[in-house]
Amino acid sequence: MNLLEQKITDRSLLENLIPQKAPFVMVDKLLYYSDTKIISGFTVPSDNLFVLDQIFLAPGLIENMAQTVALHTGYKYYLAKQPAPVGYIGAIKKAEVLQLPKIGEELQTTVEILHDIMGVTMVAVKIESNGTLLAQSEMKTALANR
Repeated sequence: MNLLEQKITDRSLLENLIPQKAPFVMVDKLLYYSDTKIISGFTVPSDNLFVLDQIFLAPGLIENMAQTVALHTGYKYYLAKQPAPVGYIGAIKKAEVLQLPKIGEELQTTVEILHDIMGVTMVAVKIESNGTLLAQSEMKTALANR
């Protein structure tokens, strides 16, 4: 069940929910949030660090996946009125890039939380644009000790 009353597009708020800061932010919308799922949006800008010849490269897609996971954690802590811990990618498994998006394309990244035990989270991630699957992977992330 979506716990958002409306999608979040305020860039300042979104940047406060993740550890990355401009120009390294790869999410610009929070479209859906629940305890076990999040959907972020990202419109690929022409000046993005991972754009080459008007194409958003694979490392940008992987970073978008990781930032969507971080956004889930950040929003969970935001709702609890607590500072979010920093997280790290522990492992990337089964990463598959099927198609690279162009500048101006709207990406929708869906993260399904498979397991979350003691700060280690296993997720399944997919990135789509206009209903076309662009990339998918499984990731393991870990929260830093506070």
